Amino acid sequence: MTEPSPPPTAAHLALRDVRKRYPGGRAALDGVTVSIAPGELVAVTGRSGSGKSTLLHVAGALDRAFEGEVHVLGKSLAALSDAEAAALRHASMGYVFQAFHLVASWTVRQNVALPASFAPAPVADLGPRVDRWIERVGLAGRGDDLPTALSGGQRQRVAIARALLMEPRILLCDEPTGSLDAETGASILGLFQSLHEERAMTVLLVTHEARATAIATRVLTLDEGRIVDDVAQTTGAA
Repeated sequence: MTEPSPPPTAAHLALRDVRKRYPGGRAALDGVTVSIAPGELVAVTGRSGSGKSTLLHVAGALDRAFEGEVHVLGKSLAALSDAEAAALRHASMGYVFQAFHLVASWTVRQNVALPASFAPAPVADLGPRVDRWIERVGLAGRGDDLPTALSGGQRQRVAIARALLMEPRILLCDEPTGSLDAETGASILGLFQSLHEERAMTVLLVTHEARATAIATRVLTLDEGRIVDDVAQTTGAA
């Protein structure tokens, strides 16, 4: 087991006694308490239905219908209005999901630029910033392509570039390699690991794959909505 988690004041994400129930009374989260420090790469694992994705949605302020306390970058979600929560998500958090959620009729460049349209003010040097991230995820020269011209792994890279466009402090990933072949998945995980190391980015990665947990600095295991194991580890290659 790891040392006790840091207090919420030192955490990028902090959940205390969080409970989430679905209609009918089934507990998706059952008293989850955990703190994630700045710069940690935390993998969340467990069997299907254990609460992994629910934990990510609650921690990422995507689902605010829960009991308990959640703090993101020191801010209590309960104290924020819907507009304030949306502003926090936009300014500080990026999301990558198994389903790429790309706009099929838009080019790679347009898809990557999408988060800038929600910014409260025009994003300086947006075009060069978009192109830098497209190049960073290994898609240089593909900015004018449509998603239909890309492989699954390439589309996931577009989704990663989009998530990182606003340079968030926290990246949340829900089964980002679940639909990819082994070689492509390993490449995507290597990209996550290098981004984490280069930028000291806090990453919460939901997965059921051993290859994904291998890149984490810490692994949480959920079972029936509860954290049953919390282990620090030395990372290896994806």
